Amino acid sequence: MSISDVTMKLNMDRYLLLALEEDITSEDVSANAVMNRPCLGEVELICKQSGVLAGLQVFSRVFELLDERFTMESFCADGDRVEPGQRLARLRGDIRALLSGERTALNFLQRMSGIATHTAELVSLLQGSGITLLDTRKTTPNLRIFEKYAVTVGGGTNHRYNLSDGVMLKDNHIGAAGGIKPAVARARAYAPFVRKIEVETETLEQVREAVEAGADIIMLDNMDPETMKEAVALIAGRAQTECSGNVTAEKIAQLRDIGVDYISSGALTHSSPILDLSLKHLRPVEA
Repeated sequence: MSISDVTMKLNMDRYLLLALEEDITSEDVSANAVMNRPCLGEVELICKQSGVLAGLQVFSRVFELLDERFTMESFCADGDRVEPGQRLARLRGDIRALLSGERTALNFLQRMSGIATHTAELVSLLQGSGITLLDTRKTTPNLRIFEKYAVTVGGGTNHRYNLSDGVMLKDNHIGAAGGIKPAVARARAYAPFVRKIEVETETLEQVREAVEAGADIIMLDNMDPETMKEAVALIAGRAQTECSGNVTAEKIAQLRDIGVDYISSGALTHSSPILDLSLKHLRPVEA
C-alpha cells in the first residue's frame, strides 16, 4: 500500500490523539499558569536547517484537535526544499492550544521532514539509473503511516505497508518450510493469485533455487557487488531483483550499475535525523 494524502487523512487522528494524550495527562500546567483564559494568538513556523519539508497536514491537525478555530497559513508545501531562516507558516489560534500542541506537532513535522530529506538525497544518487528506492517495515511502532508517507514525499517508494500486503519469504520462513522450493510452493498455493512472492537470498545457490521455484521477486541480501552482478546475470530477467542490506549513500554509488530493479533501505525510516524546525514569535492578537 502506498501512503497518500487521503490515506493520511483517514488514519492520522487516532495516532495524533494518542500522542497528545501521552504529552497531556490532565492539563498543560505551564500553559494554563501563564494564560488562564482564552486568548487569540499567532506564532510562526521557522526553518533552521536545509532540507525537504514533509508532514504539514499532520502538524496542522495536531492544533486543530486542540482548538476547532485554529487556522494556519502555509507559505510552502510538502516536498518543497526549505532553507534556514525561511518562514514556513503562520499559525493562529487559542494561545493555550498553540503552547500545548507545540512539541507534539513539531515532533511529527521534524521527524517526517528528516525522513523526506534523507530519502531525497539517496533518490538523487540513483537519478538516471532506472532503480527504484524502497523503504522497509523497520519503522517506529505506531508511526509507520507517517514515516512511510514521508518517504514518498522525498521521492522514494513504499515497499509492503504491513504483513498483509504481500508474501516475503525470509530466512526463517524458508527454514520453517524446509527450503526455498517448498516455501514458494506453499505460498503459491495459499496466497491470492494477485499477490507477488518475494524470496530473500544470501548466496548464488539460493538465487538458483528461487529462480527454479518461480519467485516473482528475488532479494539479494547483504551480498557484495560482484556477487550481486553474478546473481543478476543468473536471474536473467526471470524475476525482478531487489538488493538490500546496510544501504548507505556511499554504497549506492557501487550499486547503480549492478542491474537490479530495486534498492531497499531500512535506514530511511530508522536512522534519518530530524530536520530542525521551530515555532517562534508567539504573541497575542486582536480577534
